Amino acid sequence: MSAVAERLAALGIEVPAVSPPAGAYVPAIIHGDLVFTAGQLPFVDGKLGQTGKVGDGPSLVSPVDAKAFARLAAINALAAVQSVLGSLDRVTQVVKVVGFVASDPAFTGQPGVINGASELFGEVFGDAGLHARSAVGVAVLPLDSPVEVELIVSFV
Repeated sequence: MSAVAERLAALGIEVPAVSPPAGAYVPAIIHGDLVFTAGQLPFVDGKLGQTGKVGDGPSLVSPVDAKAFARLAAINALAAVQSVLGSLDRVTQVVKVVGFVASDPAFTGQPGVINGASELFGEVFGDAGLHARSAVGVAVLPLDSPVEVELIVSFV
């Protein structure tokens, strides 16, 4: 078993098969020594666990739930990377993470939500999981997803 696969197993994470794109694009592409993923939603078995805007209120996705969804979207981003590299052991650095949060107008906690993705990359890759990041609040995301994550990694 590879080193990354062992860490994932220890964390109880199984990298799923890559989700097919919902449009005219590919889940990930290699350019030079970088892999760029398309935006990944928090699908589990092809379904979103919850839809809607993130914020504080009874009809909103809670920030705690949204952070967990960002983690799921990050796992799906790893699936996209693995689909083009064959093995996550080839990843040498998580370079950049971009996270989008469908936000209620009063919500300003986007960085805390996207920490769900950032923390996962640290757990999986250690120091190679440290990255630059943007956490952006948006009005709406595809399929009314609460979060979307995209990833750039370097590899050998």
